[in-house]
Amino acid sequence: MSLPLFPLNTVLFPGCILDLQIFEARYLDMISRCMKQGGGFGVVCILDGEEVGIAPAGYAQVGCEALITDFKQQDNGLLGIRVQGGRRFNVLRTEIQRDHLTVAEVEWLEDEPEQPLQDEDADLVALLKALAEHPMVEALNMGTEATGQQSLANQLAYLLPFAEVDKIDLLQLDDPQQRLDAIQALLDELQGELFA
Repeated sequence: MSLPLFPLNTVLFPGCILDLQIFEARYLDMISRCMKQGGGFGVVCILDGEEVGIAPAGYAQVGCEALITDFKQQDNGLLGIRVQGGRRFNVLRTEIQRDHLTVAEVEWLEDEPEQPLQDEDADLVALLKALAEHPMVEALNMGTEATGQQSLANQLAYLLPFAEVDKIDLLQLDDPQQRLDAIQALLDELQGELFA
């Protein structure tokens, strides 16, 4: 499966919402093609280099499909799009086209079936509810109701202020319970740093 890549300084997770402003010709063309074909593009996190200009030197080999849910011309004349995270993927090979757009051959990662929330998830569910009240999160209209462990893990991993490398590690985990445990461990680390 070939997928155009959009390297960003962020990690997108399935079911999560991301607002983007598009101004580079290669990405405007990519968005136009995605909308005509009803397809998506891949968001990969930049590890080394810049968002704009030449393709970044290094980016994560795991990413998330971005499906366009809305678009509008911004007041500044740029194209604004809203995307929702779709399937996770691994990058197998990449090729840079003449217009400098990177197209990857990807392998889709299987998600474990959604598991019901457990009693021990209560603290994390409460944390998600608290995050949902933040104006920046509210503006995403993500509907921060966790329908199960997978959706809880994806939303927390996306919204919490973890380092990008930690988010990439979380995105690679297939098992929602493992992802929740890893999130809890990162939260404990953060708390340890705050109160050290």
